[in-house]
Amino acid sequence: MRVALTGTPGTGKTTASERLPYPTLHLNDAVREHDLWTEEDTDRDSLVVDVDALAAWVDDHVEAGETVVLESHLAHLLDADRVVVLRCRPDVLESRLRERGESDAKAAENSESEALDVVLSESVQRHGEERVYEIDTTERTPEDVAAEIEAVVDGDREPSAGTVDFTDYLHP
Repeated sequence: MRVALTGTPGTGKTTASERLPYPTLHLNDAVREHDLWTEEDTDRDSLVVDVDALAAWVDDHVEAGETVVLESHLAHLLDADRVVVLRCRPDVLESRLRERGESDAKAAENSESEALDVVLSESVQRHGEERVYEIDTTERTPEDVAAEIEAVVDGDREPSAGTVDFTDYLHP
């Protein structure tokens, strides 16, 4: 089973994935290490990922029948059996991103993206509501988040797309 662990940068994907008992492919590392990108976006200080090349790389590195977690803010763009979207209240997300050294502009852009449900919307559009699971990480420990992800993988949690709502962040 392929489980896409996705969410806006800063929601806790990498931290939670480190606590999971499943093999995890950190896709952002693979993009950099294997040149799976097409150009540099200097305005955003990021790489433009070649999603087709990344998908092919994943296909080459996942054994048939293996349960694997695909971790990245882009993981939902790949084939997956289940998609876990980590969410975080936008003001907390913005603080997390600034604390880890992101620019004010990048932190603000990502917090707005979170408020607008961008990753969730893309996940539902590509995979359907029946395969998307939201987890709000705002006030949860990484261990609690990992336990929720395990429940998704084990089939002990129902799909939950659309249960987290941060629109009040846009219009307080």
